[in-house]
Amino acid sequence: MHHREELRALAADKAALVERIRARRELCAAAAAAAARPLKALDSGLARWRRLSPVVRLAAAPLGLLLARLAGRRLRALGALVRWGPLVFRVARRVAEAADPSGARSRRSGAPAA
Repeated sequence: MHHREELRALAADKAALVERIRARRELCAAAAAAAARPLKALDSGLARWRRLSPVVRLAAAPLGLLLARLAGRRLRALGALVRWGPLVFRVARRVAEAADPSGARSRRSGAPAA
């Protein structure tokens, strides 16, 4: 059997170990709480969005019509730019390629320049 001094030393070591475990658990709990704060805010925001989403969907059409009425000509000009912009840019690029005096092909086609 163990001597009384050894048993007392083992008991003291055990008490110190239990105290270190308790302190470490508190640190881990505090770190987990700090790490969970952004997730809690994100979860709260998602829950709020889920509650508002049907209302936003219902309000989107009237708000769009109101913005269209308020924006007026600017919105029409933007719509025309979105509609015709790609065609205009494509034609301008082809004209620039045709006017190139070196006769180099488009870099997009992958053909090497002369």
